[in-house]
Amino acid sequence: MRLMKQIWEKAKTDKKTIVLAEGEEERNLKAGEKITKNGLANVIMVGNIDVIKEKVSKLNVDLTGVTLVDPQTSDKLEKYAHEFYELRKKKGITPDKANKIVRDPLYFATMMVKLGDADGLVSGSIHTTGDLLRPGLQIVKTAPGTSVVSSIFMMEVPNCDLGDNGFLLFSDCAVNPVPNTEQLAAIAISTAETAKSLCGMDPKVAMLSFSTKGSAQHENVDKVREATKLAKQMQPDLKIDGELQLDASLIQEVANLKAPGSPVAGKANVLIFPELQAGNIGYKLVQRFAKAEAIGPICQGFAKPINDLSRGCSSDDIVNVVAVTAVQAQAAK
Repeated sequence: MRLMKQIWEKAKTDKKTIVLAEGEEERNLKAGEKITKNGLANVIMVGNIDVIKEKVSKLNVDLTGVTLVDPQTSDKLEKYAHEFYELRKKKGITPDKANKIVRDPLYFATMMVKLGDADGLVSGSIHTTGDLLRPGLQIVKTAPGTSVVSSIFMMEVPNCDLGDNGFLLFSDCAVNPVPNTEQLAAIAISTAETAKSLCGMDPKVAMLSFSTKGSAQHENVDKVREATKLAKQMQPDLKIDGELQLDASLIQEVANLKAPGSPVAGKANVLIFPELQAGNIGYKLVQRFAKAEAIGPICQGFAKPINDLSRGCSSDDIVNVVAVTAVQAQAAK
């Protein structure tokens, strides 16, 4: 994947420290070796150190240079528990409960990012997206000026001239089941910013629907239409249009018929789906039928980089998401 090569090279220029919260999981161990040997990031593995060492021996994995941290025995446990209590005491958390909660590897790893002991976090190979988002939103929270955390997939379709020569961003495909108008507008703006800062793209954002420019009337179409208007108000310079059907977004001949004069139709490289079902189905269709490379889900909107994995991910997928997380951390400086 051409973009991933660029991201790898960028990650190497200013190595960041990325924590893998699922340090006992075999794919993470294999990924840790690859990340370290390729110089993509400094890696911290969170988990039971005895279990990790046993699996390392069985897998014949070399974790030289990787830091292993056990929440149960870490000298940072007391500090993290106190800081978590301070963050959550208004929600009814007691000091004893805080101490128990931060022993969970996901919470412990998130506290590492919050307090600057790691620059970013990757998890999700054995945890759900909700498992990752919960501590992320409680501890790291959203970035200033951002109202919603969402996700993107970086899609590269071989032998394709759509988007940027086969490269597109899809959002939201992993986080928000049914975004409202304001959330949909915020997702569009966040994804355009990610396209620029992470991918070096000139974003052209299509707000997808089953209608193009009033060809159908429905409350779901109204939501997309209103979200487009709101996004334009919030970011007047943003190249965005909607509501647009998928073919009108990507195919110039169709755009000329359905949306003449649109600055986006026929040349979109950022696709914003109206709800999670459509986004998740859409990226998997493209991935499987077009044999596209799909990197993600990459989270956007957190104050510090926190990224999810598919539970069906490979060790190479983890390596790529860690590289992306490292580059996000560089941009967050």
